[in-house]
Amino acid sequence: MARAPIGIFDSGIGGLTVAAAIRQALPAERLLYFGDTAHIPYGDRSLREVRAFSAAIVRALLAKGCKMIVIACNTASAAALKELREAYPIHPFIGMEPAVKPAVERSRSGVVGVIATRATFQGELFASVVERYAQGTTVLEQPCPGLVQAIEAGELDTPGTEGMLRAWLEPMVGRGMDELVLACTHYPLVRPLIERICGAGVEVIDPAPAVARQVRRVLEEKGLLAAEGTGGLTVHTSAPHQGLPQVLGMLDLQADAIGLATWNNGALTLP
Repeated sequence: MARAPIGIFDSGIGGLTVAAAIRQALPAERLLYFGDTAHIPYGDRSLREVRAFSAAIVRALLAKGCKMIVIACNTASAAALKELREAYPIHPFIGMEPAVKPAVERSRSGVVGVIATRATFQGELFASVVERYAQGTTVLEQPCPGLVQAIEAGELDTPGTEGMLRAWLEPMVGRGMDELVLACTHYPLVRPLIERICGAGVEVIDPAPAVARQVRRVLEEKGLLAAEGTGGLTVHTSAPHQGLPQVLGMLDLQADAIGLATWNNGALTLP
């Protein structure tokens, strides 16, 4: 069972930022990644839709023998993580939790920012994280409509993307923000642009390394850690994606195989 793959999924290619962190931390692990590019963006969909997509994806990944599921999508984690853990109690699930706690701990100004999709902010998970960890801290919430689509289109450092980000981020910096949480796995792909806009006085937090550490901890606890081997990465999407090679290169990832999955009447079939 230790040699079984880790299943990872996202609404698109953003979750590859998490896959890259896991690959770096656990090079012996086999990773099976699915990006639901046919239904992107999840952030503009209802929580009910995202739950349905997530449940079908998990069924397909488990059918491939995955020993763990990593929901490398903040929106899907907010919508479906609790229900999936209840539906599959013997399978370990790791979700994305907005990194509010470390942001609050590191903040000197007492003002932290979070950028995410609208659906992430609407979920119970975000509200509970803020309630648990951000008492006495000002949390600036900024939805970023259209940013995921721009990233998926490869517009990582264009005037249009920069204009959107400046309109969201500059007012947050003006209010004293000194910590910024990237609460969408797509956003690290434009981190250089975000850091350029925010300036040296703002620390940008990408939760992917913390997720990789949690994956290791859970695998060790359950005796599922691959002790040896070279590991590997297989990538499937549900619609062709021209920007996939560019993103793989940016993240220093090499896919052993790239395939196209199919949706049929709400069921997902992986190659």
